[in-house]
Amino acid sequence: MSEWVSPIRMRDRSLSRPPASLTRQFALTGSAIMLVAMMTAGLFIAEMVSKATIENTASATALLLDSILEPLTQDLVTEEVLPAKQTAELDQLLGEDQFKERFPYLEIWKASGLIAYSTTPSLVGQRFTPPEGLVRALEGKVSAQYADGLERSNLIRNISGKYLEIYIPLREDRSGRVIAVAEIHESTASLEHELWWLRLKSWLVVGGATALIMMGLFGIVYRGNQLILLQRRQLQERLVEIEQTNRHNRILRDRARRASGRVAELTEDYLRRIGADLHDGPAQFIGLAALSVEHVRRAQAPAEREKELESLSSMLLEALRDIRTVSKGLMLPEIEGLPLPDIIGRVVSDHERRTGTKVDVHCGEISGAPTDAIKICAYRFLQEGLNNAFRHAGGNGQAVTCTLDGSALHLAVQDDGGTGTSGVAGLDFGLGLIGLRERVESLGGVFCVSQRTGGGTRVEMTVAIAEESQDG
Repeated sequence: MSEWVSPIRMRDRSLSRPPASLTRQFALTGSAIMLVAMMTAGLFIAEMVSKATIENTASATALLLDSILEPLTQDLVTEEVLPAKQTAELDQLLGEDQFKERFPYLEIWKASGLIAYSTTPSLVGQRFTPPEGLVRALEGKVSAQYADGLERSNLIRNISGKYLEIYIPLREDRSGRVIAVAEIHESTASLEHELWWLRLKSWLVVGGATALIMMGLFGIVYRGNQLILLQRRQLQERLVEIEQTNRHNRILRDRARRASGRVAELTEDYLRRIGADLHDGPAQFIGLAALSVEHVRRAQAPAEREKELESLSSMLLEALRDIRTVSKGLMLPEIEGLPLPDIIGRVVSDHERRTGTKVDVHCGEISGAPTDAIKICAYRFLQEGLNNAFRHAGGNGQAVTCTLDGSALHLAVQDDGGTGTSGVAGLDFGLGLIGLRERVESLGGVFCVSQRTGGGTRVEMTVAIAEESQDG
């Protein structure tokens, strides 16, 4: 047969499995996503920074050379190539070291693709397919791009190295019309160094921003994960408490069921004992008294009749005494409105009066109002405990202790042991320790009997008290 597992236990087992940490999940997935985002943003920003730097460099170069070239190229309004005088001036200017190092190649194009001037004399007068930068410059826009080494004009000049091609529109003074385009090859050594630093700074900014965002999100997720783990632990502890409470309730329910059955059995036994006591005691005396009535009726002499009447009275008094003894054990005094300390005092005083012994009472403050069932249970417990202490220990060292720990009521009767006493009327009510145990456990309490060190017995009960609900 398969073992039945409660749903609470199944949930508890499922909660006890170690879950994948949200912090670890976020660290892995979030890092991957943020890394991709950082690479994308870094590449985009680096590209934008490079493009902006190149455009700024081209604009600065265009502004510098436009002021130099435009005055020398006004003759191209009517001429196809630059006249010799202007060519000599340009050669002299561009031949200086500071220009030649920065601008090693320079061509002036006509709109038709004709080269009107070049620092490479063999290109002057040749026609080439207008490059894209030339087309844009003819529209009045400054454009810049890295030199294409496979372009025909660059192949002729055998250009090696990395240069920035800048196309600058040259305008007529009077009309502002574009009459030619200057193509300048600028050395990129300083530009590449500047771009490298700009790219590095942009990557550092993007990386730092990404790290800050990641740390902030990680902190939020970490705190959320800690809160979830805390709530999870609290939920597990709560489920364990619920499981323990359910187990305890099942034990109490089974115990109460067994106690109820035992109480029913004890009640039946008790009723049979009462019937036997009434039958063997008062009934016998009453039967004898009934026979004595006939003897009284037949008596002739007054002395004989008086003797029979005295015998009849004696038997009736004996029957009455037995009936009172039996009924005394069945009846409880009026304890409904009494607090528990007063009930304890009444039981103790009755016991001391009947037995002539002394009982030490140690009763703490009892707050709240126990139910009538608990009061009756305490009354019977003290009765039986003190009677046993007198019967089996001769009343030696009798003591009653009553304390309240939270909602748990502890009541104990103990003695120091000794020689027992028998034959005291009115002490044996037939309840017994077994009946007491069943009575206490039927209320959800605990009953125990233990031997004290040095001799003597201690009988103790513990039960949770509950205040009675008052209708109002």
